[in-house]
Amino acid sequence: MKKIFLSIILFQSLLIVAFAQQKVIPYGNNKAAGKYYEVRGIKMYVEVYGQGKPLLLIHGNGGSMNAFSDNIPFFSKKYKVIAVDSRAHGKTVDTKDSLSFEMMADDFSALLDKMHIDSAYVIGWSDGGINALLLAMRHPEKVIKLAATGANLTPDSLGLQPSLWKDMVKEYNERKDKPRTTLKEKNDWKIFMLDYDQPNIPFPALKAIKCPSLIICGDHDLIPIEHTVKIYESIPRAYLWVVPNSGHPTLREHRDDFNKLVNEFFEKPYHKF
Repeated sequence: MKKIFLSIILFQSLLIVAFAQQKVIPYGNNKAAGKYYEVRGIKMYVEVYGQGKPLLLIHGNGGSMNAFSDNIPFFSKKYKVIAVDSRAHGKTVDTKDSLSFEMMADDFSALLDKMHIDSAYVIGWSDGGINALLLAMRHPEKVIKLAATGANLTPDSLGLQPSLWKDMVKEYNERKDKPRTTLKEKNDWKIFMLDYDQPNIPFPALKAIKCPSLIICGDHDLIPIEHTVKIYESIPRAYLWVVPNSGHPTLREHRDDFNKLVNEFFEKPYHKF
């Protein structure tokens, strides 16, 4: 009996050591996978994981590629995952005054060229979803299929929940005249103004998206469901997924379902009902 007990203790100790040795990958700060690419006047920071068909991940406002930490492990088993810090975000520094979604979409197109990638699957969250849509509109040959979650087309109480828009207007009025001297202060204001003034995409313009598209939102998203439905209806070959019991971060709050369903969308041919 004593030997059995000691064996159990030894086995448990080995398990603890094994788990301790499993390193958590610091997505967004992984020197082993990270690289800078000269893209349109900036050095764009990229980390690549896995092999297979290219999959570009585009994060949201104020974030970094780390936003996809719940998704990269899954998709990197099947795809060459290209995780990117967008212009003026994360490790991709941009000291210019101007910033637009169109500029950022062109960045991603140029990045794929730099990496010698003809086209890729794309997942975009929030501002990244806007970028995914614009990438498919402006560079349709670059996008095989796209999944966009939490995207909006207008910076107002129609494209954002009215309470959120009211808070943004209040913040703008409180901060607009404050001096900004440091690079961080200037950059923070620049990316705030990106969402305050933009995007301004007419719904009919989405007809330019030729690739199959999966348009996603949470049923308690920061983007009104009605707005997301109009995006879906405006794209010629699109599916709609309203995630139950979810806020804005559908890809994190419902990680397993998100990974599974987006992967199925990528793998299966588009079916027009």
